[in-house]
Amino acid sequence: MSEYNHITPENILSDLRYLQLLSRSFPTVADASTEIINLEAILNLPKGTEHFLTDLHGEYEAFQHVLKNASGAVKRKVNEIFDNTLRESEKKELCTLIYYPKEKLELVKNAEPDIEDWYRITLNQLVKVCQNVSSKYTRSKVRKSLPPEFSYIIQELLHESSMEPNKYAYIDVIINTIINIKRADDFIIALCNLIQRLTIDSLHIVGDIYDRGPGAHIIMDTLCNYHNFDIQWGNHDILWMGAAAGNLCCIANVIRLSMRYANLATLEDGYGINLLPLATFAMDTYADDPCTVFIPKTSCTDNTYNEKTIRLISQMHKAITIIQFKLEQQIVNRRPEFEMKGRNLLDKIDYQKGVLRLGDEEYPLKDCRFPTIHPDNPSELTEEEDELIRKLHHSFLSSEKLKKHMRCLFAHGSMYLVCNSNLLFHASVPLNEDGSMKHVRIQGKEYWGKSLLRKVDQLIRTAYFDEEDNEEKRFAMDYIWYLWCGKDAPPFDKDKMATFERYFIEDKKLHKETKGYYYTLRNEEKVCDMLLDEFGVTGRHKHIINGHVPVKTIKGENPIKANGKLLVIDGGFSKAYQPETGIAGYTLVYHSRGMQLVQHEPFTSTQKAIEEGLDIKSTTIVVELSSQRVMVKDTDKGQELRTQIEDLKKLLYAYQNGFIKEKK
Repeated sequence: MSEYNHITPENILSDLRYLQLLSRSFPTVADASTEIINLEAILNLPKGTEHFLTDLHGEYEAFQHVLKNASGAVKRKVNEIFDNTLRESEKKELCTLIYYPKEKLELVKNAEPDIEDWYRITLNQLVKVCQNVSSKYTRSKVRKSLPPEFSYIIQELLHESSMEPNKYAYIDVIINTIINIKRADDFIIALCNLIQRLTIDSLHIVGDIYDRGPGAHIIMDTLCNYHNFDIQWGNHDILWMGAAAGNLCCIANVIRLSMRYANLATLEDGYGINLLPLATFAMDTYADDPCTVFIPKTSCTDNTYNEKTIRLISQMHKAITIIQFKLEQQIVNRRPEFEMKGRNLLDKIDYQKGVLRLGDEEYPLKDCRFPTIHPDNPSELTEEEDELIRKLHHSFLSSEKLKKHMRCLFAHGSMYLVCNSNLLFHASVPLNEDGSMKHVRIQGKEYWGKSLLRKVDQLIRTAYFDEEDNEEKRFAMDYIWYLWCGKDAPPFDKDKMATFERYFIEDKKLHKETKGYYYTLRNEEKVCDMLLDEFGVTGRHKHIINGHVPVKTIKGENPIKANGKLLVIDGGFSKAYQPETGIAGYTLVYHSRGMQLVQHEPFTSTQKAIEEGLDIKSTTIVVELSSQRVMVKDTDKGQELRTQIEDLKKLLYAYQNGFIKEKK
């Protein structure tokens, strides 16, 4: 009974109600014992591979490809398994099949003269890859990942070796039968999807799924069906959450950004937002206005839209931008605690002279046509603007697809996450100049560090879920916009958002947005240590993982900072950022042997990846190697399993000492 020396009758009596509930799942000594053995075995398996991505910004093709190739891990495994037994071209073909099985099969069947022979060879190769990627998991976990229709057959193939003479014919018959009954295609697709699933155990998205690129809704579809993931909300995600909650400023901002990058697909195709009222209003109001300042970003419109469509998008862009500035000024006026009166720039325009007055300085405006602004009350919407924004509000709140994606964002998301000695948050924890945590006043109370991020998290949820029309709800609705552009907002943390200046003022000095102290102080190891302690992060190798600020790799900037304590993994997934980063994104990979940063070059297209086998070219940078392999027992999951084992041992003691009767 030495195993139970620490368990006493007093322990059992105090936990008796819980143990009686636990006994429903494990009704006998044998059941509880078997589960203890199983959990103890799991503790001694290598930890699953975690992948960290950030700032996807709607680039769904590159995102999906990185998931399919597991940031190069699939190619690496294929090279290790087949080494010199396959030509490079054959290994490339096999990798492409694993990434895009359905599409690749169509090409192969059109070109392959002996398809049955190809099936036989390919199925054997896929089984070997599948055996490799499943080797660090229990049979139970692998079984739960299997497609039901092929579960039994795949289990037989994974756990039997063709090297054994007695099993060779058995496996050969299975594969031949699959081919003969015309199920080879479906079986290959199932195996390839299983390889993809098992290569990435868990996925962390460190913010900014939305805006700029054309397919944020496609990324969300992928995530909502993914086996294991979490999201740390970025400023662009929170903006969309605010829009889905019905905040008019957030709705205007979301639409403005879509127009700025000529990205109508997410709004119209993804969420069914009706933009016809905006188009009609814009064409009427700005019919004679060239809207030059509002022409979408050139790189986003190449070979996509004709001149007439660009003209219309420019008009819509200007229309929603002016409405946005008006709505934002209304929030600023009713929320003096936001301390943003200085951002009421519509009040500072001399509409006759066409200049912006800031103090003693006057700045000429690049665009002086404001047919909907009344100089005496510039923040007041016209009747047409008010009707338009109400229609857009209704469209956002009526989108079932948007509701589904928001529920996913809330269920799997948060402002921060502590996981396996890593602290994940998108942008910032506001700091003072001396490195101490900045105290931020919200509704008359001060918050800082962990308490600030938790309060922000709560307010975002209140804005979306609380259906009562009370002051708490109204404040949360306004605050969710403040998180987009407020100086003390953790997802933003700059002195201002210079949207107006970038549109209307030529002088670049007014475009500058000064970042908060966090963005410089995070380079210091002691500051990172202080933050890790604040959030209760433990372990020998602790890290902070951020996105938000693109790392200018092209200029020699290093994503690894503070002597390895902090990693900024925004490498420019968004095409809009790639000219300044010089690369096309990072993936941070944390597996049982250490931590690696994978640097990606631009992805051409899914079509070229399928037809020509063009994979993303990636470079691996070793961040940290473990002196000994990290096992499940060394992780947060391991701690959970130890707690479960302890509870099961108490249940065994209760059975063996008559506190609870076995249920035969």
